[in-house]
Amino acid sequence: MMAFGLIALIAGTASALMFASIISGALISLVLFYLAPLPLMVAAIGWGPLCASLGGIAAAIGLGALFGLPYCIAFAVTVALPAWWLGHLVLLSRQVGRVAPDAPAAEPPADIELEWYPVGRILLWIAGFATLTTIAALLTLGTDADTITGTLRRGLMRLIRAADPQTSGEADQFVDALVRIAPAAATIVAMMTLTLNLWLSAKVTATSGRLRRPWPDLMTAELPPMTLVALCVALAFCFTGGLLAIVAQITTAALMMGYAVTGFAVLHTLTLALKSRAFWLGSTYAVVVVFGWPVIAMVILGLADAVFGFRERFLRSRQPPPLPTP
Repeated sequence: MMAFGLIALIAGTASALMFASIISGALISLVLFYLAPLPLMVAAIGWGPLCASLGGIAAAIGLGALFGLPYCIAFAVTVALPAWWLGHLVLLSRQVGRVAPDAPAAEPPADIELEWYPVGRILLWIAGFATLTTIAALLTLGTDADTITGTLRRGLMRLIRAADPQTSGEADQFVDALVRIAPAAATIVAMMTLTLNLWLSAKVTATSGRLRRPWPDLMTAELPPMTLVALCVALAFCFTGGLLAIVAQITTAALMMGYAVTGFAVLHTLTLALKSRAFWLGSTYAVVVVFGWPVIAMVILGLADAVFGFRERFLRSRQPPPLPTP
């Protein structure tokens, strides 16, 4: 029990230090800030969600005592809560097998199988947390659309003038464009960092032998069917205006990034028959990382698979034909 509490305290302390490093203003602190959920996620997956919850509570209280209540709330909402819940979902399972009727009661059932929580639903939860954290961050700037956009605009103008005091009128147009895309861009960053943190934490626990579930087949990851309906509704509300439109844009960006991840899963599946598969996958990842905007193609591929079922058709075509009956 003492070792369990010590691990929780170490994980919470590491996450709190990485989260608070953003105060220094150093460039490396930005990387540490985005990786702040990683220690708590490792604790949640390797030692259970209770370990992550204890570490997260201790870290939030410590940050609140040192820096004030806003830091405590921000850490709890953006770091501790996603780490605890996503770690819980990774370990969530249910029995799908049945016990043989003639098996002795003293022996454990041999044919009981475990169905683990689907990767696609975990991805949907990540999109939900990315949406929640982005909305919470924007609400700290104001409670209506005009106040939020005005605060963002003044902050960006201050940064640009600090870098170049002799800014021209073109800077105003550039700032206006940044203000429009800032909520969606922040959501995309939150979505990517949460996904990366969860993957890294699972890899760390798998390498250390503490991962209590088999490594999932990521090529089969798919979002629930109703996600497409939610995306269409969010897209429709993007044209309403006001705070509702900002929330809809954030939700749309998160769901589209979810479909981008499934698009990569589709790409991994459709390239199984290629001899130069590693080259094409590596080139695709490199182009997306360097330029960014080609991720739109992955979003389209993920959406197309959700509608037309490309992976299912491809895998069905690769199966050998049934043997003829005698």
